[in-house]
Amino acid sequence: MLHIGCHLSSTKGYLAMGQEALRIGADTFAFFTRNPRGGNAKPMDEEDAKALASLLAEHHFAPLVAHAPYTYNLCSDKESNRSFAKESMAEDLRRLEFLPGNCYNFHPGSHMKQGTEAGCRMIADALNGLLWKEMHTTVLLETMAGKGSEVGGTFEELRMILDRVELKEKMGVCLDTCHVHDGGYDIVRDLDGVLKEFDRVIGLEWLKAVHINDSKNPFGSHKDRHEKIGLGTLGEETFRAVVTHPDLRELPFILETPQEDNDGYACEICMLRGFAK
Repeated sequence: MLHIGCHLSSTKGYLAMGQEALRIGADTFAFFTRNPRGGNAKPMDEEDAKALASLLAEHHFAPLVAHAPYTYNLCSDKESNRSFAKESMAEDLRRLEFLPGNCYNFHPGSHMKQGTEAGCRMIADALNGLLWKEMHTTVLLETMAGKGSEVGGTFEELRMILDRVELKEKMGVCLDTCHVHDGGYDIVRDLDGVLKEFDRVIGLEWLKAVHINDSKNPFGSHKDRHEKIGLGTLGEETFRAVVTHPDLRELPFILETPQEDNDGYACEICMLRGFAK
């Protein structure tokens, strides 16, 4: 069975997200831990989180893939920005303990001309201060498109971070189809080859989730603009191959395509489930 969902708003609370996921045919979903542009998180409602956890168990959901705000940058050239990211991520991870067994995905950051190696070192050092042995959340590095000084545009850069993290069992990777395509990994013509390269550099055992998005950009453009499934440069057949690939099909898939409302996601979920039958 294909495990698929989309980003849902937490405005009405945790249980409401789970109920909306069921309405649109999802059995996983993503949500921002706070406003995607940063800011303070809403007060934690422990009973609401418990109610969602019960719903997830009752309906056999795959792991959720919570998403950190885009503003976090663990390798900023400004100490204040790095401190903000670490403090906010620490709070996010504490709150996710009320929904144990799920994932927390984040964009590695931008090294701001300090160099890739320095950026990877700062990210790993920050993670070493954030992870703890008893935590119940898996932290995911997202594959990026490699625009500007972005870290994570190559599998080697993610490997560089993972190599320096002490509690490796708490880590994983989320592969974004738009990002890897824009970053120069040809999943349209050689999905098998890209996954073999991922396995060689990182290891498929680290792959815990997939952001499933088409792209508005040409291959290798090092940009990052998502498109609806089948309407971009990846094309429908690429996604048929992705959701049925033996190395991917059991993972949680999260749609981040540009939709006007959740009914648009419901249509894509139905289409992708059809591909996987």
